[in-house]
Amino acid sequence: MEDLAGTAAREPRIHSSLPQRIGRTRLLTVDRILPKGCARILIKDESANPTGSMKDRMALAMIEAAARSGRLSPGQRVVEYTGGSTGVSLALVCAALGYPLSIVTSDAFSIEKRRHMAALGAELTMVPSLRGGMDATLTRTMIAAARDIAERTGAHWTDQLNNADQLAAYRRMAGEIWNQTRGRIDAFVQSVGTAASLRGVAEVLRRRNPAIRIVAVEPKESAVLSGGAGGVHRIEGVGAGFVVPLWRPEIVDDILPVSTEEAMEMARRLARAEALFAGTSTGANLVAAIALGLRLGPDAVIVTVMCDSGMKYLSTPLYGERA
Repeated sequence: MEDLAGTAAREPRIHSSLPQRIGRTRLLTVDRILPKGCARILIKDESANPTGSMKDRMALAMIEAAARSGRLSPGQRVVEYTGGSTGVSLALVCAALGYPLSIVTSDAFSIEKRRHMAALGAELTMVPSLRGGMDATLTRTMIAAARDIAERTGAHWTDQLNNADQLAAYRRMAGEIWNQTRGRIDAFVQSVGTAASLRGVAEVLRRRNPAIRIVAVEPKESAVLSGGAGGVHRIEGVGAGFVVPLWRPEIVDDILPVSTEEAMEMARRLARAEALFAGTSTGANLVAAIALGLRLGPDAVIVTVMCDSGMKYLSTPLYGERA
């Protein structure tokens, strides 16, 4: 019989705090969805974070930085406007660290996210959308509502579109990618919400190798980063409808617009063919990564991101009732 000491030595160590549960996610290969002649595509599995989203990284970074600087006092209320994943992540972090939380969100985003936030103790303020879609008007209305709550209650407003504290979280993610690929990476592809993940990862990768291509992804229906007009789309968590403050055009080599329909169909293909269950923004990332991969050819290595779990979208047109 194997001795207990030997067994224990191989068991994962006990995680005693929230930061130990966030990050250090796997880098996975995708093969079956790739066309012939495509580059190798690796996907960072951010669905492995505690709430099933990469936003756990940025929520923890924003709260910890605010607490360290004295902007956030012990027990002080936190407020944020969010499409859902940031709100769920903030709800987790605030519950773990003892901060009450007010979230401004909308019916444009999945009911799973809203219920998850509420289950973790967040107080929700709902803003109605235009036919269930995301656009600049909805974003600005949610921002105004969050500002009002902060002014009325004295809450600390994390203000994700303007909050550079989150960049540190994605710089750490870039270090993970560099180490996992052993520096063998030719391009990084990521959809743009606050722009922090694309920017934070790009800054670190470019310092390691200036030749790495950085490609931004945005909704085709609201291709404002490409110089187009804002519009309504259903790729949750990205495409604010205007150029966001943290966006830096000089860090990207290309911007690839992807439609909601393309993104959803790719996410469904990913689940069926690769058994990777993800949301719509992940589908958009893969549509763009494959387009780039066909240009770069089979000798190249592209890294993109599985932003969150498909469990967050079971009630939406992605996996539930088709709109």
